This record gives sequence, C-alpha cells and structure tokens, in this order.
Amino acid sequence: MTAAPRRVAILISGGGSNMLRLVESMVGDHPARPVLVLSNDPAATGLEKARALGVPTAAVDHRPFAGDRAAFEAALLQPLLAARPDIVCLAGFMRVLTPDFVARFAGRMLNIHPSLLPKYPGLHTHQRALDAGDAEAGCTVHEVTADLDAGPALGQARVPVLPGDSADSLSARVLAMEHRLYPAVLRRFAAGDRTPVSLP
Repeated sequence: MTAAPRRVAILISGGGSNMLRLVESMVGDHPARPVLVLSNDPAATGLEKARALGVPTAAVDHRPFAGDRAAFEAALLQPLLAARPDIVCLAGFMRVLTPDFVARFAGRMLNIHPSLLPKYPGLHTHQRALDAGDAEAGCTVHEVTADLDAGPALGQARVPVLPGDSADSLSARVLAMEHRLYPAVLRRFAAGDRTPVSLP
C-alpha cells in the first residue's frame, strides 16, 4: 500500500512565484500535495493564483497586530493547523517568525533564501554579493530554525555573477534557479530524503 501524500502548506506575502512552482510540481507520483496557501497580506496576488489552481487559501493581515507578534502568530496558526500540514514551506513570506512558532514545526519547515548561505542572511542579498565582488551567487533551501536563515541547508543552486550585473539582473537569474531548486528539494524532502540537492 502506498503511503498517503505528505500535506504541504505554503506561506507567501506577495505574488508567490515560488509557491506556484511548488504547487505545479506536486502532481503525479510526487510524494506530497498542497493543502493550503496562507498569506499575511489579504491582497497578495499569489492567493488568487493558488485559488485558480484549486488550492485552498487563507489570509491573516499582520497590520492590525502591530507590535504583538504573538497575537499575529496565534491568528496565523488557526488556518495553518486546521490544514494539518506535514510540511510548511515559506515562499517569500516576509515576516520573521518567533522561536515558539518555529519550534512547533521543527524539522518540518523549509525556506528559500536568495543567497549561498551562510553568506548574506537577511535582506539585500544580491547587492551585497555585488559589493563584495563575488564571482557567483545563488539561492539556498534550508530548514527553518530559531536563528534567521541559519538552519541546515537542504539544497543550493549557483549562478555566475556577470560583468555589468545589477542587483535586479542578478536577482532575475537567481529567481529562475529558485524555481528549479525549491521543487527539487521539496520532492526529495517529502520522500524522507534530506540529502542536499545541488544545482550548478
């Protein structure tokens, strides 16, 4: 008897391009299926895209909870726990989660970050790579832990930094690799394999 597919919830804040690639990949013999796309912004355009693909959606606006992260996360947990996810994927979710929230999904929460971690955690990764004169940049899928962008790497994809690159041009090439890397890592992770994925 084949095992039931792993249930995947995806958290977004905007257009959800990585979310789309994850949802589109979870078909056929894939060991997981999407059960929820959740956003901290009710106007996030990714919610409409998820609904168009038949994925349930929910939104919890973070703005009324200004200064009370615990209350925001309590509200966020309601639709999330109702979906009973086995795996939670952060895909452009632009809120920092508390250690208590992360601990609830320990070993089951993934994030994609637009740098070759441990280089450049946080924001403005592409400009920082350019300012440092790096020869290559890329992206990392990692397990989420209490420390920002510091969990074990489950996959990396690399792109060369080209002469004349701007942060925008580099970002576009890295994003194209994100769209390949995240689905590849999720497929392997959902099958119970934590061997890191490496894309050139």
